[in-house]
Amino acid sequence: MNARPYAPTCVRHPDRATGLSCTRCGRPACPECLRPAAVGQHCVDCVREGQSQVRPVRTVAGAPVAQTSTPYVTYGLIAVNLVFYAITVLQSGSLMENYRSSLFLRLALIPSLVADGEWIRLLGAGFLHWGPLHLALNMFALYVIGIQIEPVLGRWRLLSLYLVSLIGGAAAGMLLEAPNSIGAGASGAVYGMFGMIAVVMFRLRMNPTQILVIIGINVFLSLSLPGISLWVHLGGLVAGTLATLGVLFLPEWLRVRDAETARQVGWASIAGVAVVSIVVILVAAALLS
Repeated sequence: MNARPYAPTCVRHPDRATGLSCTRCGRPACPECLRPAAVGQHCVDCVREGQSQVRPVRTVAGAPVAQTSTPYVTYGLIAVNLVFYAITVLQSGSLMENYRSSLFLRLALIPSLVADGEWIRLLGAGFLHWGPLHLALNMFALYVIGIQIEPVLGRWRLLSLYLVSLIGGAAAGMLLEAPNSIGAGASGAVYGMFGMIAVVMFRLRMNPTQILVIIGINVFLSLSLPGISLWVHLGGLVAGTLATLGVLFLPEWLRVRDAETARQVGWASIAGVAVVSIVVILVAAALLS
């Protein structure tokens, strides 16, 4: 009496006999558990292990390329600014004189009131605008720059750099503007984005002449036109530029070779600029008190 030859079974489905096997690990596997490979076929376990060992492609800032296709942060920041503007219009009953709304009066940057403890004005003022033209100019700049640098910097870095620029502008305003001056607008953060894109272009070895000319024109307008907070603009520009230099250039200057360490250095740079800005704010508040 002849015995039936042994038929191997699938390692994931013991009830299924199979004559196939994984060309990577050699284990028997049924057709359902095999995937085509460059050479032969791999079982799903080997495919999963191989995918886990593949390093994601990253930008020069360390952001995963796969997660930067849609500039959600840029769109989100524009949406928040539009919502704030809509609220001030509804409260004031005026498209042009929205600055009469209670929200505007509650959040506008007034250094003397910040020194009295109204710290929310430091962030809130960056989402207010003096009428539709002011809003349109800032949102246009935010959009044009944001969609270009968000894929390079990554979502969380762009958001962090934007907020650091906003705080840097507020810090300069607290220290150098008149105590009872009233400031509002995303201009400080937008100027920070001017600095960001200039640094990105230097890092990618692109010609930065155009953006440098735009920065120069905007600084000239800030100096020439009345009612524009020059110091808030310059504070945002300096904060955004320094923080982005830390992200894109400091690891190279420190000769950091490990990618994870380089990303940590970049985040530390952003945090460092934020801390300096907060210290300036506290000093200015103490002087005003």
